Amino acid sequence: MDWSSVAGVLLALAGIIVGQGLEGGKITSLLQPAAFAIVVIGTFGAVMLQTRVPTLRRGLSMIRWVFKPPPDSRAQLARDINNWSMLARRDGLLALERPMLGAKDKFVAKGLRMIVDGINPDKMRQMLDMEITAFETAERQAVRIWESAAGYSPTIGILGAVLGLIHVMENLTDPNKLGSGIAVAFVSTIYGVGLANLFFYPIANKLKTIVTRQVYLQELTAAVMYDIATGDFTRVIDERIATLMREP
Repeated sequence: MDWSSVAGVLLALAGIIVGQGLEGGKITSLLQPAAFAIVVIGTFGAVMLQTRVPTLRRGLSMIRWVFKPPPDSRAQLARDINNWSMLARRDGLLALERPMLGAKDKFVAKGLRMIVDGINPDKMRQMLDMEITAFETAERQAVRIWESAAGYSPTIGILGAVLGLIHVMENLTDPNKLGSGIAVAFVSTIYGVGLANLFFYPIANKLKTIVTRQVYLQELTAAVMYDIATGDFTRVIDERIATLMREP
């Protein structure tokens, strides 16, 4: 569990609630179902309009990483790299078939299979780089739905404010209905701006950091496999492992 994310959400909500209380306002005045529906449903409707369904589904599934990021696999990757290097040096490249069959990561299995199959190292590196590019593009497109939501929600919040004011103008002769219309108008703006800057943008930035780390690990793995395929069992691979473990 990433407790900094949990604390961040609680702190953001606490700041709004405490500020509202210090101003003498009621917390219940911020609870406007109409404003919430306008901003949230409108925002995700706009996001759905611009996004393919698989990308949208992937982006929504990523939100779990905000509170429970993927486990740090650097230590395991370092052990695997050392094992591949020793096997290739001692028993030859065909010995890498054993770790290939046991690999859970499809990228790792694909790279090891190409080494075992004797594919030209330069061609292998090109194919792995294409695989990394495809992975990064798909993941960043999924993350972009949260950036898009952050861009749309303030504008839709303003739309909600305008709708609230229209409601006010339609009921000028009925004072009992003026308060609810004005509340929707102002709370819609709060929802739009608040969701964008307190939730959607932070979620997008955190997910981008996680994707960047995953891409880095794949790039390092591809570089190590190229070294092994070219017969470079020297200090180069040890330096790559050292660099991997120095990453924060």
